[in-house]
Amino acid sequence: MVPVVAKKYVKALFETSNEKTIKKYYENLQLLSSTYTLDKMKNILLSPTISKSKKYDFIISLIDSSDKKFNNFIKVLVENDRMDLVPAICDELRYQLSIKENRFVGHIISSSTIDKKSINSIEKKLNSKFNATILLENIKSDYPGIKIEIEDLGVEISFSIDRLKAQITEHILKAI
Repeated sequence: MVPVVAKKYVKALFETSNEKTIKKYYENLQLLSSTYTLDKMKNILLSPTISKSKKYDFIISLIDSSDKKFNNFIKVLVENDRMDLVPAICDELRYQLSIKENRFVGHIISSSTIDKKSINSIEKKLNSKFNATILLENIKSDYPGIKIEIEDLGVEISFSIDRLKAQITEHILKAI
């Protein structure tokens, strides 16, 4: 769940920038967000011995942004000790852009690879059902069946072989 504070920062970005600029901000925030998986990055941002100006300089060097508005945005985050919100801000920005463009990304999770033709067919059906553009990516896992997840729409459709077997067994037992 995205913190309310992250939503406020995203709202401020949308109110002060155009769509093209917001997409650039999103790309920069994605890059920055990807570095949060590194323990060294977390240590630098949380360290009380490193000054805020050095943290700001370090972050700006990572994204190499020449946009003054975005640099000021990062500066506000650093000054208010909110850099830990960058992944949440990035997620909320992605969500808001998806809503604005009416374009959503989902996943088809299955134990086998699904061919592109089948994926396109599912996308077309979901596009007409939700009146939006939906792009699906196939993810191979050990899930015993097929699951379609579109997180931004809150949609999960699943067909589990185990559940089907349990329902057939239950039906047979009721018939006896």
